[in-house]
Amino acid sequence: MLTAEKIKQYAKACGADLVGIGSMDRFEGAPLQMDPRYIMPEGKSIIGLGFRIHRGLLRGIEEGTFFAGYPAMGYANINDVYAPMVLREVGNLLEDEGYEALLYQNTSVRLGSGAGQAVSPDKPRPDVFLHFRIAGFICGMGEIGWSKVFLTPQFGPRQRLAFILTDAPLEPDPLFEGGLCDRCMSCVRECPAGAISETKSVKVTVAGRELEWNALDTYKCGIVFQTGAPQYGPFLTDEAKAVVQDVIDGVPEKETKIGQTYPGGVNAYVREQVAFTKRTWDSYHHPGAMDGARGCIRACMMHLESRGVLENKFHNKFRQRKPWSLGGLPDGAAGEEPDKEA
Repeated sequence: MLTAEKIKQYAKACGADLVGIGSMDRFEGAPLQMDPRYIMPEGKSIIGLGFRIHRGLLRGIEEGTFFAGYPAMGYANINDVYAPMVLREVGNLLEDEGYEALLYQNTSVRLGSGAGQAVSPDKPRPDVFLHFRIAGFICGMGEIGWSKVFLTPQFGPRQRLAFILTDAPLEPDPLFEGGLCDRCMSCVRECPAGAISETKSVKVTVAGRELEWNALDTYKCGIVFQTGAPQYGPFLTDEAKAVVQDVIDGVPEKETKIGQTYPGGVNAYVREQVAFTKRTWDSYHHPGAMDGARGCIRACMMHLESRGVLENKFHNKFRQRKPWSLGGLPDGAAGEEPDKEA
């Protein structure tokens, strides 16, 4: 007999670090384009798998000496190599027990969510986008922090998620009660893009719970995440620094020279003209992540570790030295002594 416990044990044996199970009816009220019940109408359960981002992969960016490890092994490898292998193995188990397994990684984000034409009036446009953070909450795996990054009691912000939709009736896990994010605003202070709002938020109700996170400026986040800010971007040319600084300063894209003249605008410019970022896209179809998730992952991680609330503990503090900067720290950026947030 297939049980939730059997699924969890097998998924972990196959390489998942975290496993949670939710019932599909918890998606009641989800936006049409984000409701996975349209993907599998007979679905009963959603299985969430979590894969840790090794803390050491952030080390080279913290030191300013090795930037390739995080986007390669902490991003692309998990999303496109390791997680799909585990998804497949768990999917095989479900099929061997006579149940369908719809394996869902984050590919639809890159191919174009909602980009197609609805095949009938009662269906959303393909591809339906499964909101990973909400799905993780539905599976009882953790909570959405103020930064909008998903937090778990095991690793804090250090994991990536993948999911399986199935018609197997599995016992769901209870929803996570919360308490990891204490609204310390370290993510706001350390985000070099200024993309994380301290006051504006988004609220949604899921499974009878109100979830809230900041009203993220996705344009600023999406650009600076790939390149780093000028003072933290050793691979930026002078021209690229000016382009990125315009983004940070909130200059409307259509008012910038690049936005007016470069095909595809600023996003295409940084993907094609910032050499390191271009090579990451060419090599493994993922953004360069040169920023190293400075606010939303690193600052959050250090704060949660300092509170002692994470299960994955380390002998040494992450921040051993004062943060580096190419041109001095701007007002409001991180400059604390190492042991204050480590």
